[in-house]
Amino acid sequence: MGAEHLWLKRTAEQGRPRSAGDYEKKDTLASLSMGVGSLVVPMALSRVLAPATPGKGRWGKALVGTAIGAAAATTIADLIARRDEITEAGVVPDPFCQPSGTSTVHGDGQNAGNRSERRRKIAELARKVSSSAGATAVAAGITAGATTWAARTGIEAVWRRTGHKRDLGDGAIAAAAAIAGWDFIYYWNHRLMHESRFLWAIHVVHHSSEHYNLSTALRQPVADSFGIFVPMGILSALGIRPALVEMARGVNLIYQFWIHTETVPKLGWFEDWFNTASHHRVHHGSNQKYLDRNHGSILIVWDRLFGTFQREDEQDPVIYGLTKNIETYNPAVIATHEHLDILRDVAHSDTWSDRLGFVLRGPGWAYQRHAERHEPQPLAGVS
Repeated sequence: MGAEHLWLKRTAEQGRPRSAGDYEKKDTLASLSMGVGSLVVPMALSRVLAPATPGKGRWGKALVGTAIGAAAATTIADLIARRDEITEAGVVPDPFCQPSGTSTVHGDGQNAGNRSERRRKIAELARKVSSSAGATAVAAGITAGATTWAARTGIEAVWRRTGHKRDLGDGAIAAAAAIAGWDFIYYWNHRLMHESRFLWAIHVVHHSSEHYNLSTALRQPVADSFGIFVPMGILSALGIRPALVEMARGVNLIYQFWIHTETVPKLGWFEDWFNTASHHRVHHGSNQKYLDRNHGSILIVWDRLFGTFQREDEQDPVIYGLTKNIETYNPAVIATHEHLDILRDVAHSDTWSDRLGFVLRGPGWAYQRHAERHEPQPLAGVS
């Protein structure tokens, strides 16, 4: 990073126009802070969540019970609120509600008015219960599901159950299989992180900078373990030793560091097979043609095979960041803004279709749904 910064500074002094690749103090500090957080926070989270992991921790059943109970309360509250809406929409004006000068009619009209007011208050309370209970159900359910999945599909756990029976040893072939296998699984996890809003909320951290230099590579999620949908434990099930799987992870991560830069140009034939700085610049672009492209890590062939490849076009310079940037350097906001937006969307929803849609469907769907409901968009946009 120091060498890149000095080179950029020298070329700028020689007349190069400023670019998004230049270092900016607050942005760089935010990226470095997120890098440290990505190492420290997961250790703390594992200790906090271990007791609440279903099937392993003593509070696991309580977490599942909370999710189910909150979901039931939300559903009942929805029905009560919806009944009031149907009543209000389908009511026929009652002549007894119109004052006609007689005490009996006046009394009936007053009673009908009192009943209507009681229904309104009950429905209002039901909507409040639905809002808080719905958010609780989703948060507890996602936490229970993610921790259970991680515990059951972890590298060591799968190796203990089945992998050791197919041990491929620690030779060159096993190491190559580990690296290639990790790269393939990484492609699908990375792609899913762009296609599911829950997973995007984890990954958006890495795309939040409007600069693009080596410090951006360190702007990593703090809850990455929640985003492993396609488990790396598959490699252990195939007989690849956990130590080799972890080695493959390290190789994969280190490779990705050098591609976060504007100082490396296109590399000719190498780009046909491998991920490069040019390909990854596309991945970080918020331009419409660059959205959700080039998800590979070491190899770019996965994107070519599965239809997500896009070359960098000099006629369409990459604009880095999000389609709606968050305009902050605060690490806490960078790490949590999309999670908070999801909870806010869930709390404001009145159907399970919307609640689950705001969590599981793509980020683009969420903004389309806001437009349909004539609501303001949340803090940050898709990348």
